[in-house]
Amino acid sequence: MEAIPPAPPRILIVDDDDSVRDVISVLLAEEGYNCVVANGAEMALDVAGEAETPLVISDMKMPGKDGLWLLDNLRERLPDTSVIMLTGYGDTESAVDCLRRGAVDYLLKPPKLTDLIRAIERALAKRRIELARKRYQKKLERKVRDRTAELRTAFKDIANTYQNTLLALVAALDAREHETSDHSQRVVSYTSAIANIMGIQGKELDEIGRGALLHDIGKIGVPDAVLLKPGKLTPDEWMEMRKHPDIGFQMIQNIPFLSTPAQIVLSHQERWDGAGYPRNLQKHEIHVGARIFAVADTLDAMTSDRPYRKGTTFANAIQEIKRCANTQFDPEVVRAFLDIGEEGLVRIKLEMAERKLKPLEAEARAQEAEAELERLTEEDDLELTPVPSAPPLSGNKVA
Repeated sequence: MEAIPPAPPRILIVDDDDSVRDVISVLLAEEGYNCVVANGAEMALDVAGEAETPLVISDMKMPGKDGLWLLDNLRERLPDTSVIMLTGYGDTESAVDCLRRGAVDYLLKPPKLTDLIRAIERALAKRRIELARKRYQKKLERKVRDRTAELRTAFKDIANTYQNTLLALVAALDAREHETSDHSQRVVSYTSAIANIMGIQGKELDEIGRGALLHDIGKIGVPDAVLLKPGKLTPDEWMEMRKHPDIGFQMIQNIPFLSTPAQIVLSHQERWDGAGYPRNLQKHEIHVGARIFAVADTLDAMTSDRPYRKGTTFANAIQEIKRCANTQFDPEVVRAFLDIGEEGLVRIKLEMAERKLKPLEAEARAQEAEAELERLTEEDDLELTPVPSAPPLSGNKVA
């Protein structure tokens, strides 16, 4: 079966001189072009809009609206239509101006048929390349949008699984200290609630939350005999216990997304009055996340049951924290803490009791997210065939 030849391109010829318009139309029709005509710029604009018109050949000077007016309106309304301007001798400035305003070429009147055919071929070839470039650009933009959305989802999943991995690690630490089950996660909730009251949002809030979550990670390096000792610690044992902020800091400081949480881990035992450890920092020398954590940690410690004592009420814990403002705690943090109120703090604890981490599920989600990220980064969908450059124009020089 023979292929159907493509339809000849539609060319609009615009000239107020009937004889010039008709001669050009007949000559181009004999060359196989589909020609339509218009006797003025306004009529030409209407005719060009009736059907796809790849090329307009227009006289520069016409009564009423001239060729430059037509060119400007075609560029605005039908930007994919190419325009060749016809100009008379001695009209050099207008010819150059039409090129600046978007015409693809110009010819002197009356044009030679060979010059006209070459100009048409150049104009149509340039138009095909420009259309191909636009299609390529749209396809590329669509690919980029799709890829960006996929990567954003994948990175969000990775961030969630990182968080779940940290939660699993901390759950293991809490399980090691039998009396503090879920302690770290509750402290994160209290810390985030206080930080929100203080106007801390976004990335800073996330980093403070991670610091609170990992505050006791350094206890990995504390011997069980010290960490789990039921009685009072000896001075030497106490020295071992006091090493855990620095141990935790050393463990995570070189992990890029944990660099700020590492500072909170290192400072979480400091006090507002400078009587804490390990660096005896005071007031605003202490990271704000560590200052917030100190209040949250004390609340949870006081209201949680231990083998050797029963947890106190939230009302008692609130009064004790209020009493220690300006000594153990940052007074600004204490004010934000008091704004949450007893009812709000109790609600946070109850909500935490309902949420339990599922380590196997978290691990599966991590593997799925990492596999998806690898697939996205290895795909070659964006390697599209390059579009060739447009050929240089060699329009006729004005004599």
